[in-house]
Amino acid sequence: MGDFDLKIIAEKINDSVPSTHKLFEAGDFDGIIQLAKKQADEGAAYIDVNIGLRDPSLMGDLVRKIQDVVSVPLCIDSPDFAIQKAGLEAYLPEKAGGQMPLINSISELRLDFVDLAKVQPAKFIVLCTESSINGDLKPNETGEEIFKAALRVREEIIKNCNYITNDDLFFDPGMGPIGADMNGLTNATIDGVKLIHASKELKGCHMSVGLSNFSVQLPPRTASGALIRTPLESAFLTLTNPLGMDHVIGSTKKKYKKLDPDHPAMKAVTDILKLTGFDRLTRLQEFYM
Repeated sequence: MGDFDLKIIAEKINDSVPSTHKLFEAGDFDGIIQLAKKQADEGAAYIDVNIGLRDPSLMGDLVRKIQDVVSVPLCIDSPDFAIQKAGLEAYLPEKAGGQMPLINSISELRLDFVDLAKVQPAKFIVLCTESSINGDLKPNETGEEIFKAALRVREEIIKNCNYITNDDLFFDPGMGPIGADMNGLTNATIDGVKLIHASKELKGCHMSVGLSNFSVQLPPRTASGALIRTPLESAFLTLTNPLGMDHVIGSTKKKYKKLDPDHPAMKAVTDILKLTGFDRLTRLQEFYM
């Protein structure tokens, strides 16, 4: 897409999106189906489907209805095993050019999701933001912790799914809002990306993040009227796409572009990565001006 070697996992069919939540609450499934078709027409590589914490049968019904109108593969998105299972049982690879569905997401705290491959072969998004070692649960706070979690979950998947190759794995190092990042979460994400990219064990894998999280809750424009959100997201991709960040869960409408080093958004993000604490937020506020 644009200047990037990038594929979009279309994000709009998600109960957490206010406009889509209204469609779910109103039972307007024709509207949801049209949203799927629109995102496919706009070039989505996958269409994410997240029904929230609703009855699993709804996921099955929605997967079938979406596959009746689009031919791109689907990303079944839920932390609930039963909802994932219902979506996978309904999914027909032959309606997606033979392509497997994508499960969003497995992590070290959800290793039981490996068993979903018994329903039918699928690809996995591996969430690397948390660790579970000898019963000790903790969030990952450094690039090294993100990387080691990726290795451990990959080993578990490979051990239990004989069809899996690195090409079937998408590692998500986590993405937090830059507007609230005083502790260096963005730095840890980028460090994790670098380590995954350099790893021999993970060679050929993919990486993905929920890109909209990067600029969530920020005003859409600067005081001068310039767009804020898309350039900031493009700055993140300018840093990470060459390191293997080849997918994002994001918008099919946005035009992500590689930025020059002197672009205001690029300068702001690179400056923020060098700062600590409240100075990071002060630098972001300067970008608004």
